[in-house]
Parts: sequence; structure tokens; C-alpha cells
Amino acid sequence: MTGPRPIVLATGGTGGHVFPAEALAGELEARGLPFTLVTDARGKQWQGALARQPVHYIRSASPTGSLQKKLLAVFSLGLGLVDAWRTLGRIAPSAVVGFGGYASVPTMMAARLRRLPSMLHEQNAVLGRANRLVEGRAAAVATSFAHTRYIADGDRRARLVGNPVRDAVRALRNATYRAPGPDRVIDILIFAGSQGAASFSQIVPEAILSLSAPLRARLRLVQQCRAEDLERVRGVYDRAGIVAELAPFFANLPQLLASAHLVIGRSGASTVAELATIGRPSILVPYPYAADDHQTANARAYEATGACLVIPHADFTVAALAGHLKTLFETPQRLADMASAAHTAGRPDAAARLADMVADLVAAPVHASAAGVAA
Repeated sequence: MTGPRPIVLATGGTGGHVFPAEALAGELEARGLPFTLVTDARGKQWQGALARQPVHYIRSASPTGSLQKKLLAVFSLGLGLVDAWRTLGRIAPSAVVGFGGYASVPTMMAARLRRLPSMLHEQNAVLGRANRLVEGRAAAVATSFAHTRYIADGDRRARLVGNPVRDAVRALRNATYRAPGPDRVIDILIFAGSQGAASFSQIVPEAILSLSAPLRARLRLVQQCRAEDLERVRGVYDRAGIVAELAPFFANLPQLLASAHLVIGRSGASTVAELATIGRPSILVPYPYAADDHQTANARAYEATGACLVIPHADFTVAALAGHLKTLFETPQRLADMASAAHTAGRPDAAARLADMVADLVAAPVHASAAGVAA
């Protein structure tokens, strides 16, 4: 075959896996390196560099839920392995990069069977279940945190690169943070995932209302709410005379992050990476039902840098949140220090570092013959 062989990106369909794959795709595209995507049907939603290259779909499912659902998922993953085997045979890639999510498992297993060079990227401070299934034969593991559970500290395959973020986020890396001075407006951004969170719609408004009247008068809120909570939360803020913009989804989230004096949110990998890239102080409430409690691991690792405060979900009460808000707004220097720590923790070159690892993988000696790969 003529020209360099493409690099396969294998990933699940949720944003936490998609964003770093998109970022790497953009970096590979800028370097003139060919790539292609192998995913399940959810990949049809993707945009950016990923959408400008061929996409190959395989069958997959998440083995969770009832016993029947688990058995059906295992069967689907088996079919996906057949799909992935055939697909890699047609593509004849130079390497395969997995980003986690069960949709990536068949492709990573097929890469192992075809003896293709492969590596993983882990977004969280805990190696995900899908990645744990396939990491044994991976030549390298790119991590987003200095310490990642289930990866031994002495594992020479592991390299800290960070979690790549979208171009729209990286473009705001140098957006200046100015802590709110006395009697100045305080901008707060509250968000908790694509559909918001019922607990945030309950706790945050009550905590805001419990603050002193002079402090409440300074607040300007942007809050993501579930559609069913919008009118109730809007009524609470309207009756209290608090300026608030509410919506189930904000397309301009990077700009809102950059404009915020304080962010209240969950601690998914992408959220933490974006907060650090732009450099904004935050109060993080880890989602308690995340697999392996990885959001708590992310939050605690990030908290250790001094960039955020963490409230465990079980302790996320009106009094706890109001206490933190009062303390932070009365000591704006602490907000400034947290913003500086967040900025220092940011890794805006994560996509470039990840692309360097991919280039090293491709350049390493390949034990499988080209004929064996394309069989």
C-alpha cells in the first residue's frame, strides 16, 4: 500500500472519551498523519477532525444491568470483535489508540490478536473498566493524572500527558482571572453534566438564598438545570431578585467558564481538564455513582493542587455549600490563589504530548508482518 498507514482511534461514545479523541485527531491532522475512527453507532454524532475522516462502525454494548442485559452485551461485544477483526484487516493500520468505553474493547482486542502496536489513553484518576480489560498487552498508557489507580507507579509504559481538551477551551488558556473586589459583581457558573442534576437544583438555590442580602445582591448566576426544574428554580431566584440565566444546556460553556469567578460542578475528567486549562477556581461535588467512584479520585487529585474545594455528595448540604461560598467571597485572594493553582495544573499541550506518544509507537519495531496485519 502507498503512503503511511493510518492510525486507528478506538473510543466509546460519551463526551469524556470523545473529547480527547477529537483533540488527538486534530493534532494528527495538523501533522499530516492519516487516521480513522472505529466506534459504535453513537459515533455518528461526532464533529471536528473525527468527522472529516472515514468512520468504521462495529457492534458493542455495556455489560451492565440485569443478567439478561449482561449476557446480550457480551454477545454483542463478541460480534463486535468479529467486526473489528475484519475492519482492521481492511484498514491495515500502523497502530491503534484506545480511549476507553466498552465500544473500544473489541477493537483493542482485535489489535492484540493481529499483533498491532497499541496504546491507551486514560482520562480519569482511575483506570476505567474497559481499559483494564485490554491494558495488559498495550505498549503504552497515557495518563491524565500523576497517579492513576490500577497502574503501578513503576510501570514504565505509563506516561503523564494530561487530558486533551477542545480547541475552544485551549483558545481561552490565557484568559485573565480577576478575583471579585469588594462590592463588585460575582459571576458563578453551576453545571453538572448534560442534563444537570436534581441535587444541584435543590441545594444551590437554597444555599444562595441563605447568604446575606448584600452578598446576594452582588451575585450573577449561570446555572444548568434539568428542563423539569427550570421554572421552579427560576421562580426562586426571581423572588429573591437574583440575576440568573438558566438552561438545560449551554453551547458556549468554554466562554462561560472563562467568565466565571467561581464554578460549581461535578468532577468528570473533561470538567477537571477544562477548569485547569482555563484556570478557574471551583467547588466540585463528585457524582457518587460513577464507575469505581472515579469522580472522587479526580476531585481529590485536583484538590491536592490547591485548585478546588471538594464536597462529597453525601455532605452536599445547604449549610456546607453556603459556608464555602461565604468564606471564598469574603477572601477574594483565596479565589485568586485557587485560580492560579488551577492554571498551573493545566496541560494545554496534552494533545501534542499524546500525538508524540503515538508517533513513538508507530516508529517502534513492529513484530507483525504487513501481510499478517492485512490478512
